[in-house]
Amino acid sequence: MDGMSGPHVIRGSVSLPEAELVWRFSRSSGPGGQHVNTTDTAVELRFDLAKTRSLPEVWKRRALERLAGRLTDGVVTVRASEHRSQWRNREAAAVRLAALLAEATAPPPGPRRPTRIPRGINERRLREKKQRSQTKRGRSARDWG
Repeated sequence: MDGMSGPHVIRGSVSLPEAELVWRFSRSSGPGGQHVNTTDTAVELRFDLAKTRSLPEVWKRRALERLAGRLTDGVVTVRASEHRSQWRNREAAAVRLAALLAEATAPPPGPRRPTRIPRGINERRLREKKQRSQTKRGRSARDWG
């Protein structure tokens, strides 16, 4: 699209290819006066994740797996209609799609390294527990005889 603010980078040197983006416009719902009734300001952006060649194969597999519930025939769809202008909605949809793909293609976190509870913390917990026990024992009715 002429004038769009450059390629939308997913991560590193990988960006969304403009040729693989399918834009659809419709009328926005909600307030906006007469202007909203005559212009198609809502934007729907579609990206065929299953057929794309712009993503590395590992990223593509990872994204297909993580976005499985959101895909329709391998296509991810993003809608934007929060702005009154089509231009700003297009920007918002492209940024949202890039962020979604960046999150879906991110490498899995490293394995968790289990840590031990420090001895001092455990001792303090037991000491406070004993103190509480003494306080409650002191309230018993046996001393009131």
